[in-house]
Amino acid sequence: MAVSENGDGLPKRLPHISDATLRDSAHMAGVEFGARDAAVIADLLVKTGVDLVEVGMVSGPSSKDADLVLATHEAVGAERSLTLVVVRDRQQVEKALDEALRLGVKSVMFSIPTSQEHAQLKLASPSTKYLINVARAAIESAKERGFHVTFSGEDGARTPRERLVPYVTAGFEAGADRFRLAETVACLSPWQMEEKIADLTAIDGSEIEIHSHNMLGMAVANSLAAHRAGADWISTTVAGIGERGGNAPLAELLTSLRVIHGDTRFDLTHLTELSEAALRGAGLGEAFQSGPTTPHAFAYELPGQLTSPEAYETLPAELVGNTRELRVRSRLTTALVKWALAEEGAGVDIEAFTAWLTRRQEQEGRPLLDRDAIRKSAIDFQSL
Repeated sequence: MAVSENGDGLPKRLPHISDATLRDSAHMAGVEFGARDAAVIADLLVKTGVDLVEVGMVSGPSSKDADLVLATHEAVGAERSLTLVVVRDRQQVEKALDEALRLGVKSVMFSIPTSQEHAQLKLASPSTKYLINVARAAIESAKERGFHVTFSGEDGARTPRERLVPYVTAGFEAGADRFRLAETVACLSPWQMEEKIADLTAIDGSEIEIHSHNMLGMAVANSLAAHRAGADWISTTVAGIGERGGNAPLAELLTSLRVIHGDTRFDLTHLTELSEAALRGAGLGEAFQSGPTTPHAFAYELPGQLTSPEAYETLPAELVGNTRELRVRSRLTTALVKWALAEEGAGVDIEAFTAWLTRRQEQEGRPLLDRDAIRKSAIDFQSL
C-alpha cells in the first residue's frame, strides 16, 4: 500500500483504485461497449494509474462478454484485469469458472447477494447458513483453479452486521483474497459507511474494497469514508457511468484524493479523454448525470429488477416524478420481452419473437429499445 504524510507528518495509507466501467457494460440498461471501446478505455485507465480494470461478466459457458474480456487482456494484460463471476449455485459456478479459465482470466470477483431480499430473489433462500455455504464452495473452487478471488456483498450496505460479518469472516477463512462491499442500493451516509466498513476491517486478515452507487450523490464521499475506516480499495467508473444513479466517478475521486490527501500517484491529464471515450462508447452523449431524476436512474434490462423493484430502490421513481423504464439493446431475453408485452403479449410466440427481435437488433446496429418499442416490434412480427 502506498504511503503519504498527513498535515501532522504521520504516515497515511493511500487506496488502490479499481474501475468497473467495462463491467457495467454487462449491468447498466442499454449500455454495451464493444471490443474497440474496451481496448481504448482499459489502456487509458492504466495510463492514468488505475490498479485494476474490471471487465465483463461470466455466468456460464459462451459468455457474451468474451470479446470485451479478451480485448482488455490484449490491451493491458490479464494481470491488470478482473472479471465478475455470477454465483447462483455450485454447478453454475463450476461452469462459469471454467469459462473464465478459457478466457485467460486471472482474477475473479464473485457477485453474491448478501441481503435477505436479494438472497431470496437470486439464491431462492434467505438463510445465512446457505449464503455462507454457497460462498465458501465458490471461493474454494476458484482458489483450486488458481484464481485471485474477490468476493462481494451484493446489497451489502443494507445487510445487517449480524449477517454480514459472519459471511465476510467465512469468505476469508475459505481463502478469498479481498472482499468488496457493494452499496448496490444507495442508502448510507458517510458516517454510517465508516461504521459498516470498520466492522469488516476488524476481521482478521481482511482486505476490503468499497463499491458505491451515486443515487443520493454521496458515492465519492462514501468511498473516502470507507477508506478512512480502513478500506484498501475504492471502485469507480469513468464519468460515474452505472445503473441506479451511477457509481463513484473516477475523475472526482482522483481529484479529491489529490486535493484532500495530496495524492500525486495518478496522471490526471488522461481523464477528459477517458471520459469522452467512455461516454461515446456507452451512447450517453457528452455527459452522465447522476441522481434520481435522470432517464436512466430507474431504467432496467434485467427482469428481476422490473418485477421486484423494491429490492433495488430505497425510494420509488414516482416519489421524484420519474418513471420506471426498460432500456435494452441486444441483451434480450424471453422473460424481459414477456414483461414488456404483459397483457398485450397474448397470442405472441414469445420465444420466436425474442429470437426475431434479437436478429433485427443486430442487423440495425443495436438501437436502444424501451417498452413501447418492443410492443411496436411485436406488431411488426405478427404481421409477417
